[in-house]
Amino acid sequence: MRARTDAEIIEASLSEPECFTALYDRYHELIHRYIARRLGRDLADDLMAETFLIAFGRREHYDLARFDAAPWLYGIATNLVGQHRRAEVRFWRLIERTGVDPAVEPPAEVVVDRVTAQASRRELAAALAGLPRGQRDVLLLTAAGGLSAEEIATALGIAKGTVHSRLNRARKKTRHALGGTDPRGTGETDERS
Repeated sequence: MRARTDAEIIEASLSEPECFTALYDRYHELIHRYIARRLGRDLADDLMAETFLIAFGRREHYDLARFDAAPWLYGIATNLVGQHRRAEVRFWRLIERTGVDPAVEPPAEVVVDRVTAQASRRELAAALAGLPRGQRDVLLLTAAGGLSAEEIATALGIAKGTVHSRLNRARKKTRHALGGTDPRGTGETDERS
């Protein structure tokens, strides 16, 4: 049996609201992780729930031609995060001061990445806190959300070219703040910085 697309789930939920729980089951962990990555766990539970409440309320306006609802949900979550801009900057400044990231659980598959990133965590947090909101949104939707430029454009309601330029600026500023080191923790340096 073929799994239903997100659009099919949303369409079914218009006449049978309980069908929307399938969309929640599919994406709640990803959205929670994304929000926690931006604001910490304290706000993540509430904002993840609010993301799905808003999505449920707006489901009749969803473009059913879009089979994947992830960009739509990330867009709602990003807007909610934006309403907590001060909390987000405080979160990044806390990491900058302490070097400890309270949002990340150390599952086995990310331990190596965490150890590699530990040395530059403070600098990275400072760089993220200093980015303009639009650049930080695009960078974190790419890094924490795993969205493509097209999905980010859909999520934020901006042109794909704007996504590319914001991402380019954010990466350049982040690399500069890390002394030319690649912020993805590859250990590479960028001579162009």
